Amino acid sequence: MKRPTITNTRIPLDSIILVTGVNGLIASNIADVLLAAGYRVRGTVRSKSKNEWIASLLSAHHGSSRFELVEVPDVRKPGAWDAVVVGVAAIAHVIGAVDTSPQDVGEALEAELPWQISLLEAAMAEPSVKSFVFTSSAFAAWLPDASRKRELGEWDWNEEAVEMARGDPSGAKGLISWMALKTLLEKEIWAWVKCRSLPFAFNSILLDTVIGHCLHSKDQGIPSTTGMVKWAYDGTNLDLLALLQPQWYIDTGDAAQLYLAALITPGVDGERLFGFGARYSWPRVIDILAKLYPEKSLPSLEDRGWDQTDVPNRRSEELLRSVKSDGWATLEESVRAAAACFV
Repeated sequence: MKRPTITNTRIPLDSIILVTGVNGLIASNIADVLLAAGYRVRGTVRSKSKNEWIASLLSAHHGSSRFELVEVPDVRKPGAWDAVVVGVAAIAHVIGAVDTSPQDVGEALEAELPWQISLLEAAMAEPSVKSFVFTSSAFAAWLPDASRKRELGEWDWNEEAVEMARGDPSGAKGLISWMALKTLLEKEIWAWVKCRSLPFAFNSILLDTVIGHCLHSKDQGIPSTTGMVKWAYDGTNLDLLALLQPQWYIDTGDAAQLYLAALITPGVDGERLFGFGARYSWPRVIDILAKLYPEKSLPSLEDRGWDQTDVPNRRSEELLRSVKSDGWATLEESVRAAAACFV
């Protein structure tokens, strides 16, 4: 794939861009894309000693002086971000709480919001910062239900999950409580942003299921939702896959390119960008795997059709095309890239 030459940018080439949680599936691909585009990257991890592989890998691909690995062992510590943001032109903030089933949504929000805000405050105090992208979830906007036809708006929120979680404070609804947390957290972040005159552009990216290439499966493993493709291939955790509604996915590489576009494109400010590439379902993923690996005995899942939601992803595709030349990767391409990491 030939990448367009970047000429219209609010972040000059060779500037430093901060990527938080750079060892993760999404963040590592963001770092790789930013480096390939001509930027330098400073990536944070909790432990440098456990993540030297990412520094070695990115330095080998892009040059030893282009990538810097920094350790932030405890994001909750006052001033944790202050030194990290010095001299950076933009921030791709990817990390969040990892508990997908918080027992008390209110307590989880109270624990996470302060350290999320502390990075924004550190960015405000650093004159070099011109752009900030916050990572949210598709579940902050909606509760997937393939039986319903509806239209999702840019500023819609998953109030349904919030009400369900509040009605079940024990957290017994599992993933619902995580959806509620993502909804309330992003709402609070936007409320904070809109009460201030930020010296930089601020946008959020809402990612649905991420499927595709892992940067380094040997040291990184098959993380996050891409690892669920391996579940389908291996026939493990099928009860969990069967519970998941048909919905939308985004290719790992497309997600990284969308961050690039959101960070550097002039005029992109105050937007919720939906990382929804196309519809998918786990039965369809298994069908694709069966065609890719006909010798493999694969499981079957009940086919519940396709999601019927009209989603506001046109703006994201427009931005994607500005840095990639074409649109969303197909589900076949994404599943093939994911499978190549473990087969």
